[in-house]
Amino acid sequence: MNAEVICIGTELLLGEILNSNAQYLAKQLASLGISHYYQTVVGDNIERIHRALAIAAGRAQILMITGGLGPTPDDLTTAAIASFFGAPLVEHPEIWERIIALHVQSGRTPTANNRKQALLPQGAAILTNPVGTAPGMIWQPHPQLLVMTFPGVPSELYPMWQEVAAPWLRQHGYVTQTFHSRVLLYWGIAESALAEKVDAYLQLQNPTVAPYADYGQARLRITAKAATPDAALALIEPIEAEIRARTAPYCYGADRDTLASVVASALRSHGQTLAVAESCTGGWLGQMLTSVPGSSQFFTGGVIAYSNQVKQQLLSVPPSTLDLYGAVSPETACAMALGVKQLLGTDWGLAITGIAGPDGGSDTKPVGLVYGAIADPQGGTTTYEQRWSPSRDRDWIRRVSSCSVLDHLRKRFVILDEK
Repeated sequence: MNAEVICIGTELLLGEILNSNAQYLAKQLASLGISHYYQTVVGDNIERIHRALAIAAGRAQILMITGGLGPTPDDLTTAAIASFFGAPLVEHPEIWERIIALHVQSGRTPTANNRKQALLPQGAAILTNPVGTAPGMIWQPHPQLLVMTFPGVPSELYPMWQEVAAPWLRQHGYVTQTFHSRVLLYWGIAESALAEKVDAYLQLQNPTVAPYADYGQARLRITAKAATPDAALALIEPIEAEIRARTAPYCYGADRDTLASVVASALRSHGQTLAVAESCTGGWLGQMLTSVPGSSQFFTGGVIAYSNQVKQQLLSVPPSTLDLYGAVSPETACAMALGVKQLLGTDWGLAITGIAGPDGGSDTKPVGLVYGAIADPQGGTTTYEQRWSPSRDRDWIRRVSSCSVLDHLRKRFVILDEK
């Protein structure tokens, strides 16, 4: 038993909106243990919708179709499905009555176009929309195929799935297993290097292990299929433990962890506080830290010291350091970290200074050169150098530079906890 997701809408093909529905349904199908091998996007055209249906119906037993259920002339999904399977459209009075009631509640009058939303193929059941006017359908045009349709609006699709579609699939025997995944998160190692370290595990069948890259970091997804989530987790845990042991220096967390949340946990457990000084990142590091709930418990604040004047006046960076080494230097980074720690009275200070581009680089200090520094509770400072590719855009360099300094601080806590 496998499913295919078909998303209908010319706006998707034009890139006008993000196709978040496909991602949502993919995750939901996986949680139900329903295999899902293909996704299709097709515009608002009956002939092309028919071709997409012909291909999908030949390789899947469940079709999840989103979009094209509205009242406008380009909303063709229901009519296209009915004509493809040779079924007449039948009006459902209860749908039309609800459409009228919803319009009256909002002070509007339904038009003739709205009435087409009450039409479903003969034999199809209503997939209730608890939010909007457009219902979906649950229909078996023949015994080996199930068709479900949903509006393209995510705020309508999500409750329809949770309240109606998923329970229906469970009740009617479509859910016999479940997929469960654990995603291990890595910083400071490339996807290819990570794959080499865990090569033996990439051949497993259940659970499966797959690496992929994501905005400067690498991930390993471990996915198991079993009768229950607990049984799937039992398959994952021993493999996860072995992989973590092989990749320990680089693995900073799993699933919804972030470098900021991991650093936050370490600071809380040690009862310590942090302040940051940022130049090229312009507040990105502070934003990451304050995105962690309860960040006021460990994060005191920060200084965006873009100009040398601010570096001197607020962070006490010596003018001689700036004159001799420049604003982008390990010496200035260390002075910034120590300065913000002393200014805000925290246990730790972090600093970043660099050249995010696209301009401002030189032969000796190219775009992508970034220095980070850590001032520790004992008053010592350490620094490191990163040379990101100058072909990367400005925001990429700013974001990964912020992640990198957090990872260096994370590793300091790992060392502390091992002592």
